[in-house]
Amino acid sequence: MDTPVMPPAAAAEDLIATDIEAYLDRHQTKSLLRFITCGSVDDGKSTLIGRLLYDSRMLFEDQLAALESDSRRHGTQGAEIDFALLVDGLAAEREQGITIDVAYRFFTTETRKFIVADTPGHEQYTRNMVTGASTADLAVILVDARKGVLTQTRRHSYLVHLLGIRHVVLAVNKMDLVGYDRAVFDRIVADYAVFAGSIGISGFTAIPISGFKGDNITSAPSANMPWYAGPSLVRHLETVEVDATAAEQRPFRLPVQWVNRPSHDFRGFAGLIAGGRVAVGDVVRVLPSGRTSRVARIVTMDGDLPHAVAGQSVTLVLTDEIDCSRGDVIAAADAPPEVSDQFEATLVWMAEAELVPGRAYVMKLGTQTVSATVQAPKYQINVNSLEHLAAKTLELNAIGVVQLSTDRRIVFEPYAESRTLGGFILIDRMTNATVAAGMLHFALRRAQNVHWQATDIGRDHHAACKNQKPAVIWLTGLSGAGKSTIANLVEKRLARMNRHTFLLDGDNVRHGLNRDLGFTEADRIENIRRVGEVARLMTDAGLIVITAFISPFRAEREMVRAMMEPGEFIEVFIDTPLAEAERRDVKGLYAKARAGQLKNFTGIDSPYEPPETPEIRIDTTRLGAEEAAELIVERLLDR
Repeated sequence: MDTPVMPPAAAAEDLIATDIEAYLDRHQTKSLLRFITCGSVDDGKSTLIGRLLYDSRMLFEDQLAALESDSRRHGTQGAEIDFALLVDGLAAEREQGITIDVAYRFFTTETRKFIVADTPGHEQYTRNMVTGASTADLAVILVDARKGVLTQTRRHSYLVHLLGIRHVVLAVNKMDLVGYDRAVFDRIVADYAVFAGSIGISGFTAIPISGFKGDNITSAPSANMPWYAGPSLVRHLETVEVDATAAEQRPFRLPVQWVNRPSHDFRGFAGLIAGGRVAVGDVVRVLPSGRTSRVARIVTMDGDLPHAVAGQSVTLVLTDEIDCSRGDVIAAADAPPEVSDQFEATLVWMAEAELVPGRAYVMKLGTQTVSATVQAPKYQINVNSLEHLAAKTLELNAIGVVQLSTDRRIVFEPYAESRTLGGFILIDRMTNATVAAGMLHFALRRAQNVHWQATDIGRDHHAACKNQKPAVIWLTGLSGAGKSTIANLVEKRLARMNRHTFLLDGDNVRHGLNRDLGFTEADRIENIRRVGEVARLMTDAGLIVITAFISPFRAEREMVRAMMEPGEFIEVFIDTPLAEAERRDVKGLYAKARAGQLKNFTGIDSPYEPPETPEIRIDTTRLGAEEAAELIVERLLDR
């Protein structure tokens, strides 16, 4: 028997390279469809995706072996392969038999590439479903043929429409468990059509399937359902027309991700083109400043281009040296997006802790990062009845319409026109956790009518006249810690030095400016916001502002810090143990709070969040009020 001749190493490498190039050539020409599967718990989403992966031969032998082994140990289908285990990778999911996280899988057919997101069905994980839907072009909404249209079916359909997905497939699954009865299928389709029309879904494709048995998945009609005359699920996914050129037909938009400055003679603005097309010589406008210039070069890793379109990552070089940085948007000069700082938006709340109206959150929209404050919801939406409900806050998975304001103007477009410039997330300042996803509707008209009036005499002139640097000395601590006493001594010392000061005391401002506020968490936040705005105006006047407020929440203290110029906010933690504060309590407030006569009292039934890195910490068990005041004044002057 002849020994087979092995090719030389170089020849083998050439063969491998040829195979790789052939594979890339075949797949680079295919279009890509991103879709999600969603629906209620146990409707068969993971099983369907596992079936798609299995039938498209996207599994290696070791994966098949592992699947067969896992099916015997964890499966729910007896001796049959449990396709859901290909997707439900978390141990907790396998133990509970439900999908918790969003699982992304890639597969391909002869005509198209796919990225599918398996999203959770349980109401507790609706936030994960929103994550999966945010980049999808199509949604496959599964319905268990035995159960029909359920609450989560309606919830997910509403979210799909809200998030701008216009291609919907109603996959009536588990037809094998109802004897492939056409009447069952028709009844479910009719029920869903009524609801879909009520929320604005103008059309959908209904397909009867069995993910477990494979009916109408890759070929149709199934022998078990000869009455069905439509396409199989895979065939529909392969042929559905997703308008990939729609983004190119819109006006040009490039959110700047990075200012590329490798040398003194090159300055470019890098980013992913979100919409439209741009060519060398085009006139563009940089927002929010509004300055205009022309495109001198379009630079890429593969060399300069004469033009570029939506979906391409490029670096633009402009003909003029104009101010442009990360977060700015370069747009078509004759069709720029809007700029505002007050909006109406739909908010999907995604955190265990409820929305706190008035609290400042970090808002990320495109490449822009700002501080945003959300007002109490205008209403909450009941996704089952579409009724508008009164609400003071939003809890986990709640959907509401709100008004929000940002600390500076941002560039935006309504979400219906642009996901990039209309979709945003909110992040908690303290935990860095994403707490909400939102869609901007429009700018509030009052924001367009209010403009900043420039004045000739500015803060530098005010400070120079007083021969001092403005500052805010922010004393925070428990009630009875000694804040007001120390603040008063600090002001007296500065007055003897002919410094121009003003003392804002927590009790005093509630007699006038904040007399309409109580002591709920939302009212406390608004109390601090107003004081921060007053303090900012006073620093503009060149004053040294001293404040004495419990200000129990770190987020609000950081909100005030962000209002001030860098270095002007000096946080002073008057650190007094709770027991000592109670002992000093001449007003008897702690006793009333413990007796239940005072609600929302800090330290008793309302939390106090001590500063983590204050500029000054005063331990009142070691320092007296006079010594504390002296230390604060010394630190202020050393600044």
